[in-house]
Amino acid sequence: MRWKWFFIGPAAILGMALFAFLGGEIVMRLWNWLLPPLFGWRQITFWQALGILALCRILFGGCGWHGSGRSGFRRRMAERSEHMTPEERERFRQGIRERCGFGPSSSESKGQ
Repeated sequence: MRWKWFFIGPAAILGMALFAFLGGEIVMRLWNWLLPPLFGWRQITFWQALGILALCRILFGGCGWHGSGRSGFRRRMAERSEHMTPEERERFRQGIRERCGFGPSSSESKGQ
């Protein structure tokens, strides 16, 4: 078991370094390819691209501490729907459909 960790540790460190290098390189190349010609922004360096990658991870990906934000939302909605009657559930679904543009239009519902 000790020998297994002897090889896995350096491989994991190498993998993280490779991932950071590739991620920074991809962000830098995409930025320098797209944004200066489109918007007139300056080109960035590899280290700036790595910083942007880290910032995006913090802002949009979390840090892996709490899992996905959607799973918490889904869990709360499932708990709420358990306490609803079938009629309340259907009324809730219809309200969501109408707000998202999948239900009948307001002129159709007024005509009925």
